[in-house]
Amino acid sequence: MEQRLIRYQELIPCTTAFIDTRTPGKQKENFTIIGPGVAENPDQHVHIDITHGFNVGGVRQEPHCVNSQHSHETAEVFIVQNSQWAFRCGVEGEEGETAVGPGDVISIPTRVFRGFENIGEETGYMYSVLGGDDPGKVTWAPNVFEMAREYGLVLLENGQLIDTANGEKIPDGASVMSPTSRNVVESMRKINGRELQECVYSADEFAASPTVLSARAEGMEEMPVIGEANPVEGISAGKMAWPHGFHLRCVKMSPGSLIESHHRLEEEVIYVFAGSMVIEWRGGRLELDAGDVLTIPKKLDRLFRNAGEETAIIYVVRGSDRPQAPQWAV
Repeated sequence: MEQRLIRYQELIPCTTAFIDTRTPGKQKENFTIIGPGVAENPDQHVHIDITHGFNVGGVRQEPHCVNSQHSHETAEVFIVQNSQWAFRCGVEGEEGETAVGPGDVISIPTRVFRGFENIGEETGYMYSVLGGDDPGKVTWAPNVFEMAREYGLVLLENGQLIDTANGEKIPDGASVMSPTSRNVVESMRKINGRELQECVYSADEFAASPTVLSARAEGMEEMPVIGEANPVEGISAGKMAWPHGFHLRCVKMSPGSLIESHHRLEEEVIYVFAGSMVIEWRGGRLELDAGDVLTIPKKLDRLFRNAGEETAIIYVVRGSDRPQAPQWAV
């Protein structure tokens, strides 16, 4: 279990994960928490190399640092830990924009050019979830290749990033990736600002419609965020109900609350947004604080409690589009 826990303070970043890592010149830190992620640098550190059916990562950026326009073949979800962020759609970010802040969740559909900027005045962090065991390669907007060349970065056809500014050389026989073609750009889905806002779950929405999970979880509320309705759990559909390959829930635990011993048939990843929580199982106990990530193996009986003095807010990722109900211990 210790090997399945990643403390926020112990995250190991990669500062040259992608072709846009030096544009517009501000440092970007990329984290692969549950791998392999989509990083283009083979030196990216993978914290937990266990197949889940989805990937977990994070990004940390200085104020006004921009992540360039790109697209993914699988789901990409962000949970904002702190600061304010602007997300922009379109090959040049011209089609639509929305702002998100702490506790907000954004899930942008596949094959949509998107980019984001930390528009706050503090270094910001976002937790991320990518669909699939292999999320595939990133498709970059054409101008990203042009900017990268100015900083000595070259992307190969096999997805590997070459840093010529640091003395790396393109391997013999390797093919350099051409900028994304006009045909590919035109084939991408286009969404406007109103449609982009429909891809956002605001932290304020939790207070409007909480869901009590079970009498075995007194003092806890669970809100569906991503995923279709799941009758076996008594949970309605999340705001972003289209298939992702995983479910995302927001859980609120009041001080002194307890979720009785149970296990799941899917691996479950816990991300503590605020407060703290304790997980106990036969022979062990761990305490998680804000920013910490824990992945819990299938069929492990465990209980959760909030032993702190403030409400704990936790985001939970469960594998599959139709996770099973919890199996309560006798």
